[in-house]
Amino acid sequence: MQSSALKAGIGAIALASFLAMATAVSAEEMKFKADLKGSEEVPPVQTSATGTADITYDSSSKNLSWTIEHSGLSGDVTAAHFHGPAAVGANAPPVVPIDVSALAKGSATLDDAQAADLGEGRWYLNLHTAANPDGEIRGQVMKAQ
Repeated sequence: MQSSALKAGIGAIALASFLAMATAVSAEEMKFKADLKGSEEVPPVQTSATGTADITYDSSSKNLSWTIEHSGLSGDVTAAHFHGPAAVGANAPPVVPIDVSALAKGSATLDDAQAADLGEGRWYLNLHTAANPDGEIRGQVMKAQ
């Protein structure tokens, strides 16, 4: 009888360990990138400005984090957002605002629908300036290679 209880206890521990490992394995850190250019705006903007964004999404915590670099804008960034859902060449409403006072680095928590759109490449990022209030540079958020 004691042997059966011991086997059951070991089985329960093994099952708990397996489930804990499966949860850890199913959590994923995904990397994305956006190359920002005026030609990607809709309609396109004539500008020599460029930018890049390195973006990470952690599916366990649902945390989206980013680092944005830019140069050559016509002025200070007046607004910045992730927009979606939208294919390349289409416009969409903002889904995650970016604090322009902390533009270089930031984070937000996503809901499941936002995470799905992000993972399927249906988000873009754009930076707005006073001279280009609808956006001066934009880039589709794509999985990093």
